[in-house]
Amino acid sequence: MAIPKIVKRYTPEEYYALERPADYKSDYYQGEIFAMAGGTARHSLITSNIAGEVRQRLKGKPCRAYESNLRMAVLATGLRTYPDVAVYCGPLIFDKADNAGETAVNPTVLFEVLSKSTEAYDRGLKSENYRRVESLRAYVLVSQDAPHAEIYERQAGGSWLLREVNTVEAVLSIPALEIDLPLAEVYDGIPFPPPAETPAEPLS
Repeated sequence: MAIPKIVKRYTPEEYYALERPADYKSDYYQGEIFAMAGGTARHSLITSNIAGEVRQRLKGKPCRAYESNLRMAVLATGLRTYPDVAVYCGPLIFDKADNAGETAVNPTVLFEVLSKSTEAYDRGLKSENYRRVESLRAYVLVSQDAPHAEIYERQAGGSWLLREVNTVEAVLSIPALEIDLPLAEVYDGIPFPPPAETPAEPLS
């Protein structure tokens, strides 16, 4: 008979105490701690581009863009995670379980840059949790492999509407922030292979 594996469960307070001095980031969900893999140079550049371009477009607005070192808590589900880019409009509100005041709970818009190792998580569990954040008005998923972005926007009745843009010439409008984000800026410095040529029809 196989001996069942015992999974240690942590309280949010224990997670915060362990995470604070750690050399790498970990997410927390339902008592378990999950180490997160490091990103590629491509992922890092796209994330940096998004943060910089959004920050520029928020000048004069009561909103601030934060990169992935700002941890976030989804109070409705208990998930603690590090969005690639998060925009907060108004004063930050912090998780009471984090006595260091380093975990915000009231984002307005979130961005995740998809990668092969995390795409299922970003599209699945993380997206489900994001939709439980009362303050959140939109979240954006950005591809690394092609000029493609998806924005999910909260509607008046509580449902979520998906919009997509698919070319590097496209502009992603983000009404929740009253800004437009050109994909050319998001993917600045990111090479893509040229589109495959369509074979010529043989002469009859």
